[in-house]
Amino acid sequence: MSFWRVILSLFLPPLAVFDKGCGSILIVLLLTICGWVPGVIAALVILNNPKYNR
Repeated sequence: MSFWRVILSLFLPPLAVFDKGCGSILIVLLLTICGWVPGVIAALVILNNPKYNR
């Protein structure tokens, strides 16, 4: 996970997971709409998950 991805996930969580798939974007977008903190946490979890890292 790069430094810029972390910064992007703090300000625009759905854009940080843009290349991780449509489902990830939708989940993070819905959580961000519900509240900023859940969206940031979800984005960071998805970015840290080794299953999604290629």
